[in-house]
Order: sequence, then C-alpha cells, then structure tokens
Amino acid sequence: MFGQLRRLLPGQSGASLPLYLARRGLASQRRLEKSEVPGINTLMVANRGEIACRVMRSAKKLGIETVAVYSDADADGLHVRLADKKARLGPAPSAESYLRIDKILEAIKEHNVDAVHPGYGFLSENAEFSDALEELGVKFLGPRKHAIEVMGDKKNSRIVAEEAGVNQIPGDNTIIQSPEHALEIAHKYGYPVMIKAVHGGGGKGMRAAYSDDELVEAYHICKGEAKAFGNLDLMVRKYLDGSPRHIEIQVLADQHGNAVYLNERECSIQRRNQKVVEEAPSTFVTPELRKEMGEQSVALALACGYESAGTVEFLVDSQRNFYFLEMNTRLQVEHPITECITGVDIVEQMIRVAAGLPLSVTQDDIKINGWAIEARVYAEDPVNYMPSIGQLTTYREPTPTDGGEWVHRSTPKEAWPDVRVDTGVVESSNISIYYDPMISKLITYGENRDHAIKIMEHALDTYVVDGVQHNIPLLRDIIRQPRFLSGDTTTTFLEEVYPDRFQGYQLDEAEKRELAAVAVYMHTVRNSRDQQLEGYQYGEVSGHYPTQLSVAFGDTVIDAEVGLGYSGELEVSIDGGDPVIVSTEWTPGDLVFQGEIGGEPTTVQALRRDGQKLSLVYRGSNFEVAVRDTAAQRLCEHFPEYVEEVNTNIVVTPMPGVVISTNVAPGDPVAAGQALAVVEAMKMQNSLHSPRDGVVKSVNFVAGDKVGDEAVIIELETEEAEEDAE
Repeated sequence: MFGQLRRLLPGQSGASLPLYLARRGLASQRRLEKSEVPGINTLMVANRGEIACRVMRSAKKLGIETVAVYSDADADGLHVRLADKKARLGPAPSAESYLRIDKILEAIKEHNVDAVHPGYGFLSENAEFSDALEELGVKFLGPRKHAIEVMGDKKNSRIVAEEAGVNQIPGDNTIIQSPEHALEIAHKYGYPVMIKAVHGGGGKGMRAAYSDDELVEAYHICKGEAKAFGNLDLMVRKYLDGSPRHIEIQVLADQHGNAVYLNERECSIQRRNQKVVEEAPSTFVTPELRKEMGEQSVALALACGYESAGTVEFLVDSQRNFYFLEMNTRLQVEHPITECITGVDIVEQMIRVAAGLPLSVTQDDIKINGWAIEARVYAEDPVNYMPSIGQLTTYREPTPTDGGEWVHRSTPKEAWPDVRVDTGVVESSNISIYYDPMISKLITYGENRDHAIKIMEHALDTYVVDGVQHNIPLLRDIIRQPRFLSGDTTTTFLEEVYPDRFQGYQLDEAEKRELAAVAVYMHTVRNSRDQQLEGYQYGEVSGHYPTQLSVAFGDTVIDAEVGLGYSGELEVSIDGGDPVIVSTEWTPGDLVFQGEIGGEPTTVQALRRDGQKLSLVYRGSNFEVAVRDTAAQRLCEHFPEYVEEVNTNIVVTPMPGVVISTNVAPGDPVAAGQALAVVEAMKMQNSLHSPRDGVVKSVNFVAGDKVGDEAVIIELETEEAEEDAE
C-alpha cells in the first residue's frame, strides 16, 4: 500500500559547496578564465550575507575574481565560502569589523583589489570610504563622494531635489538641536510628523510621531540609532498621513552623461519603516505617472552628477500626487524584482559603470515583462517583529517550478527563474545579535500578478525554516489578504489589516478537516514504518492500528476513521463524513507533504514529531497537532491544561542586546505603557514599556551593560506591597 520504505534523505548540514550550488542552480557559475571588464580583475565585496553572495554571482559571470571580508562571527559564512579569496576584519561587532575602513584598505592592498562593491548598509553610503578608495586608485561601485554627501544628507538632498524640479513634502530643513526644538517645529507644521536622521536609512533612525510625548521618545531613539551612520543630526518634516504609498524608482547612470530609469517598485507594506513585501510594477502607477516619476528621478540623478545604481523614493497619495522622500545612493535590498521585469542585471551595470563603460541599455530598451514579488524572510517574531537569534536547525529553500520556462523567453537580456532565493545562510548557520536578522529574500516571477502570487504562495508553503522564529507565517497570510489581492497596499497596510497584530492563520472548518486528514495519514504511515522495523508486515493497517483516531489542535478535536480504499490507498473519514483518498508520495523523513486530499492539492510541512504530537506548518502557520486513539483522547480531555502565568512585576529584554538607557529610578511612579528603558539589538533600538501602573522597585542594569535573553531590566513593587505602602 505504501510502497517501499525509502532511505531518508540527508540534510544540508555538512553538504559540500558544489552540492549546495547545484541545489540553487549555481553550479554552472564558474568564474571565467579572464575578466570581461577592462580594469577590473579582482572585486572585493565590503559586506556580508546575502548581498555579498548576490554581488559575487554577477562578478563570477563576468570572469572577475572575488574577495570576501568577514568578522569572526562570519568566518564560516556562505559569502566567505563562495569567494575566491578572503580577509578577516575583526571581532563580531560591526564597529570593529565591517565599519573599519582602515582594515578594509589593508585587505585591498594585500589582495590587489581593483574595485569594491559596498553592498547595502555598513559603508555603502559613506563618502569617506568612497573618497579613500579613489585616493588609493580603487574603483568604488557606487557614486562619487559629492553625490553621496549631497543625497545622503536629508537637508541638502531636499535642496538639490527642489532645484531639479522634483516634487517636495512640506517640511523644515533645520537641524534639530534638542527635543524642545523638535517640538517647536512639530507645532509649526502640526502632527503627525516624521523625525529622521539626516544620514539614516533602511528604516533606522526614523520614527513617526503623533503627539509631544511620542516625539520626545522618538527623538532619543533616533539620536541613538543615528550613531550607526556617523552623524547625529536630525530633522523634522510633515508626515503624510492618510495611507500614502511608498513607491520608488530605480535609476542607472554612467560616467558619460547617460541615465535611465528602470520603472518603479511598490514598497508600501512595511513594519518599523522597513519593507516586508515589495512588487514590481505597482498596481497603482499609470503609464503617465511612471513616466513623470521616472523623468524626475533621472533629473535628480543628473543634477547631483550621479554614477552607478541608485533609488529615488517617493510617497504617493490617493490622488496620485507624489513627493520626494530621499535618494538611496546604493544598491537596494529589493533590486531583484526590477531585474526580473526588465531583464537587466543591475549589479553587472554597476560593474560596467565603475570601469568607465557606458550603460548597455537605453531608456527605449526598458520594458515591463511580467510581474515580480519579493518577500523578505526575517528571523523575528511575526507578531511583535522582535528579532530572533539562534541556529537554523532545519533549512530548505523552495525551488523553481516546472512552469517557469516562459520567463527565459520573455527576458532575452537575462534569464531569471520564477523562484529565486537570495540568501547568505545554509542549514546550521547562526542568526547573530550583531547584524540584521534577514534570512533571505524570496522572489517569485510570473507572467502577471496573479501568476506571481500563486508561485509565491507555493514557494512559502515549501520553504522550511526551523530553529528560530521567522515571519513566513505573516508573509503567507499577507499575500492571501483581500486587500493585497486587489492591489490596495499602503504604508498602513499591516496596522489596518492586523489591528490586533497578526495572530496566526485562522483555519476554517474545511481547512481543519484537511489538516486533520494529513495528520492522520502521517501518523498511520509512521506507525506502519515503525512496526515494519519491529518485524511486522509493512502496510497491514487493520491488524496493527486502531481505525478510530482523534486529532487535537488548539481547542479543536476531530474524530477520524482510517481504512483502505478499493485500490489499496489510505482513506480517511473525518467526523463521520464520506471517506477521502489521500494521494501522495510522502514518506517519514520528508519535510514537506505534497499531495491530494480527496482530489484537492495540499501542502503541509512536517517539522517535528514528539510521540503522538506533530508540529505541522499549514498555510504558513505552525500547528501543534496530537493524533491519538480516540479512547486515549477522551482521557486527555479530563486533564487540566497548563496555563503560563504572566509576571507583571518585571520588565525583561526580548532578546540579548545592549542597554542604551534607563529612564527611571527606584521609587519612581510609572504608568502602564510608559517607556522605561531602551535596548539595542540587531542595529535596532527597542523601547521597553511598563506592563502596568506601579512603582519602580529596582533598576538592575545601566547604559552600556550587555544583557541576555529575558534579562530583568527593571522590577516593580508587587501590587500587594504598593497597597501596604498606602
């Protein structure tokens, strides 16, 4: 009935690099014997993780030797393994490694590097770094110092953009001197306002404020996060409320006065001002609007003498009025979706421009072929977005589908698969507290938007990540929300769709029955396998298993009857309904169940098994499912369920980090929701708030202290003690 017992497939742990490359379709990416780009034979990527791996892909395609830099935390990182050469920079903290210009310059000299790609973040928009490379005679894959300084400064960029005829948001170019100064400007324009580090980016160093209290808190947080950019200056401007869209234009410019725009990217779905799901093109942008935004973006690039790839970001209101937000003078995280729909390898163009070559495309060459969606997979709690650290104990990426051949025909300049994973991790990699918690960028490419969404849905269903919390459950839910399907995506999407935050996928009755049928099938097949190993005849279900089973998950208990169909297939009847045939090739050890339940396609991940309990992932969310003999289930229902108590007398850190500040002292009265301390982790500062009204009993850490996971930062007097004091 079940076929032969298959040997369990080995995991990715310890897999050889050639095997790893083959799994990603990169086995053919051997470096050519000679560089195809004059003057660039050796390229260093002054970055880490997925973007370093991504840049190396294009470099190898052009026959360019690659050099990786790494910190002690990344010594065995994927980008280090993919490079031809490597150079250690220092300890794990980025200030002691990836931000050490002196160490990078030493490595450049040691390895005779001709050019440096900075990736994004770290030194990618650092004018001092660009200038140092120019003095050394090393090419910088980015704009020159002047453009970085002008566009990297939010005040100066607004002035240049205004002179270039780019639409502006109402605001003030004054540098904020104090919280009181910020309040003065906020009162001038009225709330809400955005306070932002003049050199900030990537969602860091910026906060929206709707009141005086929020603005003062945001001032201190932005001031702290601005340290990472080497400039503490802040500015305040009007925040466009009313659900605007965040739409950006990709530009390319060379040293010969040529500049083009590569259409737009819709980047409105964000959390903490960082993008979560992006797509290209936008459902909201008309051809006329695209042309106007694109031409203004090119005008801005030419006005500041821009060279290389850059992105001009806009806010667009419901009437399709658009306003300049900022220009990022680097490669954007979400650049792959533009590559998909245009067929242009943006990194390759950056290399060509740095070598002094003209762009290989003109504006007339830039078309829109198909639709692309990017989902950023983060190691974080999908409910409160707090980063999660630890080891990827299980990691399996989705693969391109058989239906992706049309993609290659529609993009003659570059062949992108319909499922692409840009990552810097493998199974057993560690997600560290020192860097951004991104695991990967999952990109799907379809003939149209519906096609791209369908491919993304299947890709997320087959993307297996375990060992850390991650946001795949949220991503999977977002792409099936009616608002997303209709293209109604704005910067307030997450707040409006999930007013009480994402609580996991909620199964309807049909889905509960479907999940129960899969769980029963897995349970039965595993028991059959176990009994075979003990000497029983494999497949004799009726002789060795109870036919009456119960499936419990959450508050739901479903009764099932297991039997054999006329052709020997396993049949499952749920809650007395008609039996349905389970058709699949799944066997114990497979991480993903793909098959049909009663003729309907179904995909479920099987992460773990603990006795009668299964950890299953269905529709992106995790469900702890117990399959038991029906009589045993009835007994279990008489046992009380353990309910964990919440301690409201303490304020704890959600993860390891560094204390930036504590805002109270013992004896201080506090109110529920009041910000009591700030802890920095993974380059983000997080305010810790009081769980209730009370009085501070003790403050256990001071600024600069390193703290572990769930460290008690502040204790409150017990409510009983407070009553006695009264």
